[in-house]
Amino acid sequence: MVFSLSADPQRPRLLTGISAGDVSYDGAVIWGRTDRPALMQVEVSADETFATATKFIGGTALAPNDFNAKTLLNGLLPGRTWYYRVSFDSLEKPGAVSDIWQGQFKTAPMDKRDVRFCWSGDTAGQGFGIDTHRGGMQTYAAILRQQPDFFVHCGDLIYADNPIDATKSLADGSQWVNLQTEGVSKVAETLQEFRERYYYNYLDEHVSAFHRQVATFQQWDDHEVRNNWYPGEILDDKRYQQKSISLLSEYARRAMMECNPIRLNGQDERQIYRKISYGPHLDLFMLDMRSYRAANSLNRQTEEGPQTAFLGEKQLHWLKQNLSASKATWKIIAADMPIGLKVTDWGTDIAENMANIDGPPLGRELEMAGLLTHIRQGEIQNVHFITADVHYCASHYYDPSKAQFKDFIPFWEFVSGPLHAGTFGPNPFDNTFGPQLVFKGIPEDLQPGAEPSQGYQFFGQMHINGEDGKLTVSHFNRDGKLLWETSLSPA
Repeated sequence: MVFSLSADPQRPRLLTGISAGDVSYDGAVIWGRTDRPALMQVEVSADETFATATKFIGGTALAPNDFNAKTLLNGLLPGRTWYYRVSFDSLEKPGAVSDIWQGQFKTAPMDKRDVRFCWSGDTAGQGFGIDTHRGGMQTYAAILRQQPDFFVHCGDLIYADNPIDATKSLADGSQWVNLQTEGVSKVAETLQEFRERYYYNYLDEHVSAFHRQVATFQQWDDHEVRNNWYPGEILDDKRYQQKSISLLSEYARRAMMECNPIRLNGQDERQIYRKISYGPHLDLFMLDMRSYRAANSLNRQTEEGPQTAFLGEKQLHWLKQNLSASKATWKIIAADMPIGLKVTDWGTDIAENMANIDGPPLGRELEMAGLLTHIRQGEIQNVHFITADVHYCASHYYDPSKAQFKDFIPFWEFVSGPLHAGTFGPNPFDNTFGPQLVFKGIPEDLQPGAEPSQGYQFFGQMHINGEDGKLTVSHFNRDGKLLWETSLSPA
């Protein structure tokens, strides 16, 4: 909702969109963007009419951050729907205030009540941008119709390495016609080019409406930087003038933090992994499987060491410690890659994730084996995974009786995506941890890279019953059609 004031050219203009994220029991982070030096201000009310409202003064929008700003809200009541209004007050002409844009979010409850959230990943990949003649990014509209308490984006928020051209030829001979901007016409190599990728997605009416009404939690995967990247990599890619992934990833990290409502860690503003408590029934653990990994390799080392790092020692210790301390009924780990699906660099055996070959744990799998053993030894119940990355939806059950490594409590991994990208898969399994395919949302003969308009775009939903704690997990397609569902009772 937009409230227009006068057309005074000295007033700041709101650009791109607004969104709420990283909600807690008593607050949230609000993001917005303007066109000049200005002070962000946010009014918050439990009443949509704003008869009574609290005003928060937020960050300053300045040229070095491309006039992005955030406001940290606190002191709110838990378990409520809150309405907010964003505006910017000019720093060049104080008192000249922008139009007002309105949104809403829900604070986490402190009592045992129903909680419903959705997750997915993979937005604007493979050159599939906004084709308004084909309905735009329709999966976002389908998620909004579910009215979730919040949404988890499991990575590939953008595709910085996939230029969005004016048109893209499809297998049937037709053309995908993109809404195009200069900022997405090449691979991203500068801080501004990474920012432009985030701005582009908000040009879609479904995306912008979604973010005004649903709070989000974001993590990254690879395409926020470049396909299959790892720290220290030097690119051999003619599209890039800048070959250092270490530099590109820092531009990408800063753009991600600036252009999303992510709550910065006070001790390390670069840190992406974090824990979210959303009521007595749910703790959500969001991982970073990129920043601390060793170089991609065949991934078949027999002993743990620097070459097998995936989550990294510090993050792995944090995860174990917080899982052990969690009192929530369900501990859901949001990973940016699946555990047991083989993903390799194209045309090679170089492992991109932790899976490698059948047999006992090797390479990066050694970290996962240690984590699963920690969960079993600590008798930590009701731990399951959500993820995206592979561009199709599936439900995997990890069964120690069918695994090569057996020292773990059985668990589920629910895969979703893409939100708006080419569809691929299915990927083969590595049997180390005994994954069993219970459901997949695509046919075996699907043409790789199928366009979004074919309908193989997906999101998942978790619904926790407040009374008995039962967890219902569902897969939906981009039309909102229920494809598969299961219910889990807490142990």
